[in-house]
Amino acid sequence: MKIAFIGAGNMGGAIIKGLYLSKVCKAEDLFIADASEKTLEGIKKLNKNIFTSTNNNDVVKSAEYVVIAVKPWLVETVLDGIKSSLNPKQHTVISIAAGINLKDIAAQIGSDFTLFRLLPNTAMSLRESMTFVSSLNASAEQEQFIVDTFSKLGRAISIPESQMGAFTSVSSCGIAYALRYLRAATEGACELGIRPDIAQEVIAQTMIGAAQLILQNKSNAEAEIDKVTTPGGWTIKGLNAMEEYGFSNSVIKGIKANK
Repeated sequence: MKIAFIGAGNMGGAIIKGLYLSKVCKAEDLFIADASEKTLEGIKKLNKNIFTSTNNNDVVKSAEYVVIAVKPWLVETVLDGIKSSLNPKQHTVISIAAGINLKDIAAQIGSDFTLFRLLPNTAMSLRESMTFVSSLNASAEQEQFIVDTFSKLGRAISIPESQMGAFTSVSSCGIAYALRYLRAATEGACELGIRPDIAQEVIAQTMIGAAQLILQNKSNAEAEIDKVTTPGGWTIKGLNAMEEYGFSNSVIKGIKANK
C-alpha cells in the first residue's frame, strides 16, 4: 500500500504514525509532503526511509493512494496544484478535510476517480481511533479494504456521507467532550483531597474501563450504570446531583450544537 500524504499536521501526522507503527505501511511506502520543514523533520524521526518533500507533486507520483490532509480552506488550492499529477488508473484519492463533499472533489479533479472521505480522530496515532468511511465510485471490495485498513488503527465503519456531520460531533469533537469531563472530574477530585496528577490517571483509566464494558460486553450504557447504582448509595446521589445541574442536557446540546 503506497500512500502519499499532502499535509502532516495534527491529524495527518497521527494517521501517518498509526499506519507506520501498526505496520500497515512500511517506511518505504510512505510519501509525505508538507510546507513545514520542521513538521517533515518530525516525520523523519519515525524512520529516515520515509520520503518527505515540500513539493506535493513529488509524493503523488509514487503513490497508489493520495490522502488530502490539509485544512478545508486549502483543499481546492492543493487539488489544483496536484491535478496534473493525478491519474484515475493509478490513484485513489482520500480526503480527511471536514466539510468537503466527495462530489465537490470529483468536480474539481474529474469524475473517474475512486474517492474516499474519512473522518478519524486524533487517537489514530495510538491506534485507538474511531474512523468513519464514505466513498464515491468505489466498489464494495474497495470500500471494505479501506475499512479493514483503518480498523487496524482502532475501529472503522462505513457510513452514508450525509451522516458525516453528525458523526463529527459524536466522535471527532467527542474526544474534546470526553476530555472536558476528565478535566472536570479531576477538579472535583482535588476538592476531595486527591492530587490532580493522580486523579487524572485514575479517572482516565476509569473512562477506559467504562468504554470497554460497552465495547466488549455489547451492553447498554444504562444497564452498566444500574450494576453500580445501589439504592441510597453514593453513585445515585452523584448522578442525581449531576442531573440537577443539567449534565445530560448539556451533553445533548453540545452534541447538537454543530447541527
